[in-house]
Amino acid sequence: MAAPPVHYPWYKKEDTDAFFALFQNNIANFVIIAITMLGMEFPASIVFGQVLPGAAVAVMVGNFYYAWSAARLARKENRADVTALSYGISTPVMFVFLFGVLLPAKQLTGDPELAWKVAVAACFISGAIEAAISLIGRWVQHHLPRAAMLGAVAGVALTFIAGEMLFKTLEIPVIGLLVLAIIIVGLVARVSMPLRLPTSLFAIVVGTAMAYLIGDAGGERFSDAFTHLGFYPLMPNLAWFEGLGLLFTGMLAVLTVVLPITLYNAIETMNNVEAMEAAGDKYDVRECQAVDGVGTMLGALFGGVFPTTVYIATVGAKWMGAGRGYSILNGAVYAIATMFGLIAALAAIIPVSVVAPILVFVGMSMIATAFQSNDTRYYPAVALAMLPYFANYVMTRFNRAAEETVAGISSGVVPLGQGAMFTAIFLGAMTVAVIDHQFRRAAAFAVVAAGFSFVGLMHAPKLAFNAAGDYTLGYLVMGGLFLYFAWQERRQAAGAPAARPR
Repeated sequence: MAAPPVHYPWYKKEDTDAFFALFQNNIANFVIIAITMLGMEFPASIVFGQVLPGAAVAVMVGNFYYAWSAARLARKENRADVTALSYGISTPVMFVFLFGVLLPAKQLTGDPELAWKVAVAACFISGAIEAAISLIGRWVQHHLPRAAMLGAVAGVALTFIAGEMLFKTLEIPVIGLLVLAIIIVGLVARVSMPLRLPTSLFAIVVGTAMAYLIGDAGGERFSDAFTHLGFYPLMPNLAWFEGLGLLFTGMLAVLTVVLPITLYNAIETMNNVEAMEAAGDKYDVRECQAVDGVGTMLGALFGGVFPTTVYIATVGAKWMGAGRGYSILNGAVYAIATMFGLIAALAAIIPVSVVAPILVFVGMSMIATAFQSNDTRYYPAVALAMLPYFANYVMTRFNRAAEETVAGISSGVVPLGQGAMFTAIFLGAMTVAVIDHQFRRAAAFAVVAAGFSFVGLMHAPKLAFNAAGDYTLGYLVMGGLFLYFAWQERRQAAGAPAARPR
């Protein structure tokens, strides 16, 4: 006799704790987006009227879908303890899009509106790629070394996030160093803050108060906060379509950042869904990757520029005993907060100098994760994959004058910075394969790198046949060397005497 159906509640008290845990993560991302984009001199009309509403649409749709998905799983397995997947903007991907897409686009175009449209198009393409990856995600994860991918992302973290934000931190040492000390004590050493406040919240409160006390921030910030209060409707627009034209005519190099970070996002979703399966709730990985891709695309249709993903925080929500209510509430709250400018008010009140040290920690944690997630023998591959972004950082800082400006340093700076993410991944992947004595695999990566160089995805300013001929030849030579060592090992193995039976 079949068991009677179990009631799966819309909301329960455990959902409250899970909501605040997820809310704190997402609100931090939204505020960081607002402060950072305003610091890049994007107008408030784009930040609060387009980007954040677009992000809110993606967050809302994804959370509502995963709440429905949890109810479906509960009915299928007749369980009331199913936890919905957490969903939001991926923090590492957010920073890559901020500093690897938005910032270079603005520096190259000199126009914040054009840069925003390029980023919207890049976000839309990222969502489409992740939806497509859902068909082959596991195959890609199996063949692309984690050390190479995380090393490339760590390169972005070291230069554009931790490094750049450390500069900002030291612009006002009294505030910056104080907040940095709080972050190191609370987040690195894991020491409890007064009143058991979350470290980031305590750092923001103390840093903001200090900024007003020493005169770095005045009362005009509060008036600015109230000027951003208003109604920002969630309306679709054609920025993504206009941006596609700009992207494929003059900004194609941006795709060299989008493709690998989207792959990272898809694998992050895969890992987090698998973690939930270990915790007791089995969701379809391919479906989740497709949903994340579609959610990202929907956000872009409404002006958003940041891909979304399943959070690892889902496991924490599972431990708290949450169901689907926290996910529903999270989606609704972000839609309301964004529509009425509440996030804009927070961003206006908090000075950039207060947030910068927190971003330094984010960069530090991304770099540390790249090493912690890999065996120690792969550390050289991680380190090598980080290096191309030094060149990319110099390029973006000097804009179009980079080649002339850095000529006295090295003629290799500019071509190394072009397509840095691909270069990082291929160099890292070849190093991993060599460490494992998989020389044929290393040769295969070298041949692919040669192909990318030949068509201009790496080491060239634009797509063209034989765009970087010297680099194409260089990678082919590398591949030949790897094949030589593969042949040598095979010959040595064939010539080794057979072991005598005992």
